[in-house]
Amino acid sequence: MAASSQNTVLVTGAGGRTGQIVFKKLKEKRDQYIARGLVRSEESKQKIGGADDVFIGDIKNAESIVPAVQGVDALVILTSAVPQMKPGFDPTKGGRPEFYFDEGAYPEQVDWIGQKNQIDAAKAAGVKHIVLVGSMGGTNPNHPLNSLGNGNILVWKRKAEEYLANSGVPYTIIRPGGLLDKDGGLRELIVGKDDELLGTETKTIPRADVAEVCVQALNYEETKFKAFDLASKPEGAGEPTKDFKALFSQITSRF
Repeated sequence: MAASSQNTVLVTGAGGRTGQIVFKKLKEKRDQYIARGLVRSEESKQKIGGADDVFIGDIKNAESIVPAVQGVDALVILTSAVPQMKPGFDPTKGGRPEFYFDEGAYPEQVDWIGQKNQIDAAKAAGVKHIVLVGSMGGTNPNHPLNSLGNGNILVWKRKAEEYLANSGVPYTIIRPGGLLDKDGGLRELIVGKDDELLGTETKTIPRADVAEVCVQALNYEETKFKAFDLASKPEGAGEPTKDFKALFSQITSRF
């Protein structure tokens, strides 16, 4: 394959649990992709190899992400605010743990301002496709996740999704259900819309399968200007998904 046929893909949040998997998958497909990562710190950079293809930047500071997006064909956004559990919770005593967000790491700053900055920078740099990983549950303002640390995380994620959908840049919005730290490639994947899957038994998905869908979404025109919910059947139920073109052809919704 000629070098010119490789697409340069930037993965932001590349030090995160799903971001690391996407970055690794892209690097394994060297004939198709030139992978770049964006992380927050030198520590995260070292965690994913520490090479020159990993940039350090703060998505809340628009200027700091500009170098990473120069010359990029596609952007995969995997940044997300992460709620922290307050210390002292004892599960043996019942009740629920309390959560908080670190200073400067609230969903409004990370999931809204930070994602808006990435979309703006990508658009200015001429990026041709943005894949954004959000979350199921955004149709319900009273979703329990919004109460974690009073962060309204799904509200801000959805605001960023809307901004992307109105940006004019070809986009794919992936909204996975509950993320599992299990092996990928072993399950039948299911796509849906408008949180309909949340009312079913199949509303979780391994991170590795979400990562594979991110990479596969870069290959198919069918995924552009589309948004979908993503979940999986339990291992052993159904046939593991191999034909991603067929999976993506089921998606009809633009948002």
